[in-house]
Amino acid sequence: MKKIVIFFFLAVTAHAMEKKSEPIRPLPVNIKDNNPEKTKLGFLLFNEKKLSANNTISCASCHALNAMGVDGLAKSVGIHGAAGAVNAPTVFNSGLNFVQFWNGRAKTLEDQIDGPLQYPKEMGNSWEQAVAKLNQDKRYREAFSSIYSDGITVSNIKNAIAEFERQLQTPNSKFDRYLRGEMVLSELEEGGYRRFKSLGCISCHQGQNIGGNMFQTMGVMGDYFKDRKDMSQTEDDLGRYLVTKRDRDKFVFRVPSLRNVEKTAPYFHDGYAKTLEQAVDIMGRYQLGQKLSRRDINAIVAFLKTLTGETPAVLNRLEK
Repeated sequence: MKKIVIFFFLAVTAHAMEKKSEPIRPLPVNIKDNNPEKTKLGFLLFNEKKLSANNTISCASCHALNAMGVDGLAKSVGIHGAAGAVNAPTVFNSGLNFVQFWNGRAKTLEDQIDGPLQYPKEMGNSWEQAVAKLNQDKRYREAFSSIYSDGITVSNIKNAIAEFERQLQTPNSKFDRYLRGEMVLSELEEGGYRRFKSLGCISCHQGQNIGGNMFQTMGVMGDYFKDRKDMSQTEDDLGRYLVTKRDRDKFVFRVPSLRNVEKTAPYFHDGYAKTLEQAVDIMGRYQLGQKLSRRDINAIVAFLKTLTGETPAVLNRLEK
């Protein structure tokens, strides 16, 4: 009996050690909210259409909180029906990204808010107008003054929204629970994860956010933009080059997180891939130089579907 107990202990310990060495890390189950009132204000502002020039668009218009933080469009629609330039990335888990936007032009969530609010094809507003409109609302005047000594300011608006966004983590995916030793994957899912690692996908998609922590060229092993059908090249395809003006940064983008990826189609900065299977096939060809078999694609997709997490707890609290 003693030998059986020792063997079981060693097996459990080995399993735990193996999971600790994995290149992907689970999200924390609980996220501490140090300032619930600020988070609540950020939630209101995130859904506030007054932040747009004509009171028709909010942050949630392109980053739907009931749809994994996306709008399901290849290019989002701004004020007056204007089409945006790139596919809106999910806001969920965005606080874990090392930079914001596809081309990394914003270092923080606070910096990121400047772009959509002032871009003519998105919210088309100015900060002066946005602050003035919020100051006309007694509810906002009271909410800001109870949290910030200087009331409604650009900095405080950005801070509140960013603090809310940092709460939008999606823990307890099947894969997170697998990493914690709480459940097993199916044979297909585990096989997909093995292929994900052996093929090299893990070199760009790893860590707690399974991406979002580095830049990479779109088309390492082939000319993606030349081969892309029915879509002409645009300035935004230049990626990080638009920020740095360095030739080596042409077609370079922030690697996206793969968390909840089955729920955030279409894919890539251009929204070109309509399905997860198509996205995996394209990544295999243009990033890894591999023509993936249907069996490999199905297995990898099965693994990717285990990355879907729970609705952020903050929404369960604030949307009641």
